[in-house]
Formats: sequence, structure tokens, C-alpha cells
Amino acid sequence: MKPLAITLGDPAGIGPEIVEKALRDLDVPVRIFGKVPQPVRYGEISGEYGRIALQAIDDAVDAIERGECSALVTAPIHKQSIALAGSPFPGHTELLAHRAGLKRYAHDYAMYFDSPSIRTVLLSVHESLRDAIASIDAEDIAALARLTSRELARLYGKAPRIGVAAVNPHAGEGGRFGDEEQTIARGVAMAEGIDISGPHPADTLFLAAREGKYDVVMAMYHDQALIPVKTLDFARSVNVTIGLPYLRVSVDHGTAFDIAGKGIADAAPMRYAIEWAARHAVN
Repeated sequence: MKPLAITLGDPAGIGPEIVEKALRDLDVPVRIFGKVPQPVRYGEISGEYGRIALQAIDDAVDAIERGECSALVTAPIHKQSIALAGSPFPGHTELLAHRAGLKRYAHDYAMYFDSPSIRTVLLSVHESLRDAIASIDAEDIAALARLTSRELARLYGKAPRIGVAAVNPHAGEGGRFGDEEQTIARGVAMAEGIDISGPHPADTLFLAAREGKYDVVMAMYHDQALIPVKTLDFARSVNVTIGLPYLRVSVDHGTAFDIAGKGIADAAPMRYAIEWAARHAVN
């Protein structure tokens, strides 16, 4: 296979350490993008380090677009550091989508998490819980269902069974605890030709998915998805940006500035991300 393009992320974080540790135990062709200036100021929010991280991403995607690398594996970047470097994007997902010309979240691209226990795709990402609930939209739900079905069929060879999470306790209890479920139900009905059902109470839906009833859960907001994923399989879960013209995979943790430079960062999540990318990369 062509090499994976691996970015080191923010040099003040644990990215360079976990990439180095992970590659000691793997026999996978890779190209590394990024650098660690010496001496490095571990744990520091810095526009300089943000620029280094952004340049590594640009260089890695350039290599993929030239056909030199097969897929992208990203180490964590720091949102404040890339903002100081002039980036208007809150993270990898939005930055990479913009570069690829993808404009509408849920319609053109989305954040998806894959683990051995459960898989989940997010209707909204980096916004407050109040805004995430207010923004629930039937057309977005239907569009995300179509995007998820298409992209997971590419990854796994068959269209997934999608279970859609409710946002209120007991799926709103017939409107007693909120009426957002009416909008969610309209979105599910609009997703014609997709194997989809819901809204289901979120407190049991992830269990049903883990037991095999659904292939992927559509979550209404960030933490609704990430709490079960990280609790069940923190070291064996990956963040995938679906919709991109290439495969992009990341660990599901941050820069861990509090332990950066101490040599104690656990490389298991990065090792799993690299292995997962190598299994699913298309040359």
C-alpha cells in the first residue's frame, strides 16, 4: 500500500510522542509531516506551534492529492493555537472539509466515530448544547442519514442499519418532556431508501447498538455520542471525517498539555488509529 500520511499535531502536545511510540510496534509504511522545534515549550498555547501544525496538515493533504500517500492520520492540534495562527476553523474536521470544498455539515461531511463496541455519527459538533438542540433540523437528519449510509457502505461493503437517538428523556414521552422528537421523526421519515429508525431513547439505544441491533447510532449532539464511545473503548476508537475524497482518521483525544514532554503518554489510541487507517485505506 501507499504510505499513510501522519501529522504530528501541535508540537507542544503529546502528538509527536505518541506517533513515535506507536510506530515502534507497527510495520506500516508511513510519511511523517510536521516538526518539533528545539527546545520545545511543552504545554504552551502558541501561534508559532499552531502554524507548524497547520503547515503539516497542508503538506500531508498535498501528498495525498498528488497520489503519494493513501490516507491521513492526524495527531491532536490545539484549537487556541491554530486560532492564534490565523485559522478560522475550530478543528481538523472543518478545516479539511473547507479545503475539499465541502460546505454543509451533515450534508457534505460529518464527524463519525468507529470502535469495536459502537459506531456513531454526530448531527452537530462544536457548539453549545443549547445551540445544538435548537438547531435540530429534519432535512439535516435525512441528509446525514444518506451521507452515513453511503460512506459506511464504502468502508464495510454494505449499507448500515441506522438508529437515531432522541434528545429528551424517554424520547420525549409523547411530548411531555419536549417536542424535538417530532422534528427528529420527520427527518427519519424523509430518509427514504435508508435502513433507519427512531427516534429511540438515547439511554438504551447505544446498548442496543453494542448488542448488534444497529450498525451506527446517529447522535443529536457531541457528548451524547462521545460519552459512550470513550467510556467503552477509549483506546480503540477513531474519529473519521466522512465525506472527504480521502480517508482521514484521528485519535479521539486532545493534546494533553498537562502531560506533554513527560514521556508518559499512552500511545495505544494512536497505534489503533494507524492500524485502522491501514486496514481501510484505498490506494
